[in-house]
Amino acid sequence: MPAVTTTHDSDVVIEKRNGGGSGNLPPVRGHGGGGDDGKNQPRRRPSPNRYYTGIAIGIVSVLMFFMALASAFLVRKGGADWVPVHIPALLWFNTVVLMASSATLETARKNLANGETRGFRKFWLLSTVLGVAFLLGQVLAWRILVSQGVYLSSNPASSFFYIFTGAHAVHLLGGVGALVYVAVRNFDVAKISRTVAADITAYFWHFLDALWLFLLLILYFGK
Repeated sequence: MPAVTTTHDSDVVIEKRNGGGSGNLPPVRGHGGGGDDGKNQPRRRPSPNRYYTGIAIGIVSVLMFFMALASAFLVRKGGADWVPVHIPALLWFNTVVLMASSATLETARKNLANGETRGFRKFWLLSTVLGVAFLLGQVLAWRILVSQGVYLSSNPASSFFYIFTGAHAVHLLGGVGALVYVAVRNFDVAKISRTVAADITAYFWHFLDALWLFLLLILYFGK
């Protein structure tokens, strides 16, 4: 009997050292996930309000930046060293291209709302092409000014011209990136729906269009 008891006690000690006790069992993960740890639970997309709020904050931030530049422009213009910049006629053509992109973008959104995926993709792609065409047109306008000897550092008027048009082009390039993202993203596995993504992209794009009209008028009448 003593030998049996010693063996049993030794087994218990070995079992505890090897982690075999019930107190060392790994914790149970998840709650209500079943045997697959909840992997089969349907994914819930976050509320679209966060995306609309985000784009609203972004638009306000960009607007404040350009309003500060516009204020500096109006205060600075008219100085003795101010030499007005002759706006290239190409900028007016670029403006028409940009306005057309807003029209095609709205057509694409209407097609998406009606479930016409093919029409949506066609007009969305057209909007993207028009956006790229506008940017290329801006580069050509800058090259025209350079050929005339008008550079960023030529005088305060030329500095503001390049800053206005350059900063707007950078933001529009971001808008083109958003257009491409909506066109190629697989929204079946995304946290945002295609409709919401198209909406917030369109809002930002239309804002940039209106902003360009404002900047162009300032450059034209404020020279």
